[in-house]
Amino acid sequence: MTEWVALLRGVNVGSITVRSADLRRVLEDLGLDGVRTVLASGNATFASPTPAARRDTLKKRIEGALRAEFDYDAWVLLFTRSELAHAADRFPFDAADDTRQPWLLFCVDADTRDELVAAAADLDGDRDPVASGPGVVYWNPPKGSTTDTPFAKIIGRRTYKERTTNRNLRTVLKILG
Repeated sequence: MTEWVALLRGVNVGSITVRSADLRRVLEDLGLDGVRTVLASGNATFASPTPAARRDTLKKRIEGALRAEFDYDAWVLLFTRSELAHAADRFPFDAADDTRQPWLLFCVDADTRDELVAAAADLDGDRDPVASGPGVVYWNPPKGSTTDTPFAKIIGRRTYKERTTNRNLRTVLKILG
């Protein structure tokens, strides 16, 4: 059995509401084992016999079930538990600095990650530190500035909203908990 983490994009913001109990039920109805939801922001862990090599098949099944149940254009990123732990463990900034927000920006592919890191290269690295990681972009802006820094404006563009989802490092650690 493979231990999986599903990160749903764009739920419980705006008009798309997916309650944790309903998400858990949909995933259990797909035959997934040990389903656990974490916080109310579209995070779930579960086990499945589907190997990492067949991730796209599992992803499509989950997205289809979410579309059918909640009538929205579901988009999910799937990571094995070990992949998510690997990304969290490699956070390159001081995660204990309480003046900053430690973010992991999960990307649909390496091209998106590399594009974002390249776009951040000309920014003020002290105010808007960005680094590349395994399947993620690490970002560590000052608290209270996650919508107004130059990098925030880049990731707010529609093209990136459709190819990324982000989680605070503390949330990722709770998911792994």
